[in-house]
Amino acid sequence: MPFIMPTRNESVVYFDEYVRAEPVLEYLEHAKAEFDANMTHVIVAACNIALAKHPAMNKFVVGKRMYMRNARWFTFADKRKKKDAKSKLGIVKLRMEDGETFRQLVERINGSINAERSGKKTELDKELSVVLLAPRFVLAILVRIARYLDYLNLLPRFFIDGEGMYTSVFIANLGSVGLGAGYHHLYEWGTAPIFIMTGKIEEKPCVGADGQIEVGKVLHIRISFDERTDDGLTAGLGVRTVHEILTDPAAWLGGLQANGTVDLPMWPRSASD
Repeated sequence: MPFIMPTRNESVVYFDEYVRAEPVLEYLEHAKAEFDANMTHVIVAACNIALAKHPAMNKFVVGKRMYMRNARWFTFADKRKKKDAKSKLGIVKLRMEDGETFRQLVERINGSINAERSGKKTELDKELSVVLLAPRFVLAILVRIARYLDYLNLLPRFFIDGEGMYTSVFIANLGSVGLGAGYHHLYEWGTAPIFIMTGKIEEKPCVGADGQIEVGKVLHIRISFDERTDDGLTAGLGVRTVHEILTDPAAWLGGLQANGTVDLPMWPRSASD
């Protein structure tokens, strides 16, 4: 398939998923009382668990070869200045850890976001500020060299670790800025085979437990998946897992006790937990 369909965007499969949001909103109401959790944190956690449960999705194609990733990496965009429409997007990339609680994941994400919002230049900012001083033809040559090294699997490790598009999943929560979810392309740059967009929670007609039509709060998720890494069925199972987690977050994310604390690591857990 990498020879028949050499690019990600001719191999992309799109999924639409609608999730009743009342359970996750109730979960977040309790979690916010103890630590600064929001919908982005839950979405990252749910997608991380789905990837752990379906590891075949954690592959990528480069240089017409298939690779299995040795870790789960997540990248997401966040406004560098909260509630500032003109603020630039900051890119946060994190390696997921097994045995982590939801609270610990939230704290790691918030630490990275706060670093982005601090106004200080990151190492990537400093490197780009130097590179962008070069004439356009030099930039074009540098990008071609990087693509060729990537094709040969010779890109330096520091470059891959610091570049947000070399990731398992890229997540954009447009609901955080009051927008709906769109269908997003897959970047040909980097190795991200999955792009997830979530929109704002809206009230829509839903079928209730008794089969009657009712108004419910709905979270819309759109997923773009590179089918060369595995067939669409695997991706569909991953989407179903995300749906299951978001409709029963306490069971998957560790559960909240009466005092609001999370006392269990997120799935997967050991038999003793």
